[in-house]
Amino acid sequence: MSLQVYKIIHFAGVFMVMVSLGAVIAYAAAGGEKKNFAYRKTVGMTHGLGLFLALLGGFGMLARLEIHWPWPGWVIGKLLIWLLLGAMIAIAYRGKLSGKVQWWGIILLGVAAAYLGGMKPF
Repeated sequence: MSLQVYKIIHFAGVFMVMVSLGAVIAYAAAGGEKKNFAYRKTVGMTHGLGLFLALLGGFGMLARLEIHWPWPGWVIGKLLIWLLLGAMIAIAYRGKLSGKVQWWGIILLGVAAAYLGGMKPF
């Protein structure tokens, strides 16, 4: 597959993760409980599939760009952000952080990932 196809797969996954996290954060911030969330399975599947597609597209792009081990720092940074976004769904349901902190947190993680992928600073 071409680099452009991998980018589309990657971005589709990122969009799915962001939408699903936004839904969970908004629901939990409004006082909803995990067990009563009517869209819990749909949101959970969207989150998981999005994480998979983001990873698939990302590694596909690395292969097309011929970036091999040892990975540059920006790749490791993006993987750490991917892990944090994966954990955010559990954090959102637990309600340990306020909705505003979570909301702006996922936006900042997305911006940081875009910076690392676009600028490749290190």
